[in-house]
Amino acid sequence: MPLPCGLSQSLLLCMISLPFNVLAELRHRPEFWSGHCGPNGLDPRGWSGDDSLFRYDCSAAEKKPQDNKGEDGQPVEKGSDMILASTFSESGRYFALTDDNKRLILFRTNPWQCLSVRTVVRRCTALAFTASEEKVLVADKSGDVYSFSVSEPQGHGTLELGHLSMLLDVAVSPDDRYVFTADRDEKIRVSWLAAPHSIESFCLGHTEFVSRLFVVPDQPGLLLSTSGDATLRLWEYRRGRELHRCLLTSLQEPGESQGEKRFAVSRITYCRQDSCVALLCDSFPVIYIFQLDAPQRQLVYKQKLTFQHRVWDVAFEETQGLWVLQDSRDAPLVLCRPVRGQWEPVPEDHTLKKVCGDLRGNWAMLEGSAGAGDSFSSLYKATFDNMTSYLQRKEERLQQQLRKRQRWESPQPGPNGHTKKRKSDEVPLGC
Repeated sequence: MPLPCGLSQSLLLCMISLPFNVLAELRHRPEFWSGHCGPNGLDPRGWSGDDSLFRYDCSAAEKKPQDNKGEDGQPVEKGSDMILASTFSESGRYFALTDDNKRLILFRTNPWQCLSVRTVVRRCTALAFTASEEKVLVADKSGDVYSFSVSEPQGHGTLELGHLSMLLDVAVSPDDRYVFTADRDEKIRVSWLAAPHSIESFCLGHTEFVSRLFVVPDQPGLLLSTSGDATLRLWEYRRGRELHRCLLTSLQEPGESQGEKRFAVSRITYCRQDSCVALLCDSFPVIYIFQLDAPQRQLVYKQKLTFQHRVWDVAFEETQGLWVLQDSRDAPLVLCRPVRGQWEPVPEDHTLKKVCGDLRGNWAMLEGSAGAGDSFSSLYKATFDNMTSYLQRKEERLQQQLRKRQRWESPQPGPNGHTKKRKSDEVPLGC
C-alpha cells in the first residue's frame, strides 16, 4: 500500500517487515509490536490517527492444557512461544502468526484485536491468506497445508494438500485460482485452490530446497522462486516452464570471497511502480536489485547494495523507496531511493529519525537476533564422499604389495657378501 502524504511520525514503517521475517525467521521473540500496516506498506485505511503501538506477547496467549492433545491425537509439546511464521492479508485488515506451541493466532488490525487462538497439527513454516481473505493457509514441517476460516475464528482446520517432505513456503495467486507450495525436495507444486488435489503443474529445476516463492501481482502467470542452489528463477507457472534463471554467485565482484556461506534467499520484495525485485540473502549484508522485463520474460540485474551490518529484512514502499532493517542499534533502519538510476541510501529526515528512535526504544526485543546463524544451513543436502577414502586405502594396499615384490626379486646379500640364488621353481608367496 502506498504511504499517504503527511504520514504521522509515530507510525513504524519497519513494522511492515518485523512480523514477516525478523520475528518469523531470526531467533523469534514471543512478542511483537506493530503499527497500522499492510503486506506491502502502511495501510491508510487502517490508520486510526492515534499515537500508540500495538504489542502482543505470545507467552500470555491461551494455551491448551497439558493433558489435551492436538488435532492429530498426539500430546501437544511444550514450546518456548517463539514466533515461527506470520503474514498480513492483502488489504492489511488481518494478521496471523504461529508459534512453536502449535498455536495459530489471528488478529484484526483496525483496531488491533486478537480474534482467536487455535491449535495446529504440526509446527508451521509459512502462512498465506487467500486473496478473498476468507481463509488463512498454514504450511507445516510434515508437508501438509491446512486452511483455517477467517470469518469463523474458532473453526477447526481443514487438510487441503500434502507433500512428502517439509514445506518451506506457501503462496496464493491474486485471483485465488491457484495455491503454490515449495518443499525441501526442490519441488514447486501449482494446485487448484478450490480443489487442491488437482495439480495444474510442477515447476522443476532447482537442485536444492526452495526457500521462497513470490507471485508477481501485476503480471498474471509469473512466479519467482529462490533456492539453496543460489538461483533466482522466473516461471510461467501454469505450464511449469522456466523462463529465466539468475545465478547469484556469478554476481560477486572479482576477488570477492563468500567463504563457507551459501546463498539462500530469505526475502523477496517487489515494487510495482518500477517492476523492481529486491533479494535478501540469508547471513549476507547485501541486497540484490533486479528489474523484471515482463515483455521479454526475463530478469535484468541492476545492482548490489552493501551494508556494514547484517540485514534482517527489506521491504519496498511504492511512494517512498526501499526500507532496510539491519542489526545496528545506532542505525537500525535505512531508506534507499533511486538516484540517477542507482539505489542509494538517503539522509535521515524527521520521520526516519522518529522511526529509528522507536526501534531503539524496543531494541531489547530484537537483540536476540544479533549473531544468529544461518536459517537454512540445516536444509542443504548432506553429501558423503566415501570414494576418496576407499581409493586411498586401495592405493596403500597396492604399494604394500609392490614393496613385497621388490624385496623378493632383489634379496639381501648373505653373511659372506654373496647373494643367495633363488631356485627356478621357487615362487613368491602371496598374490
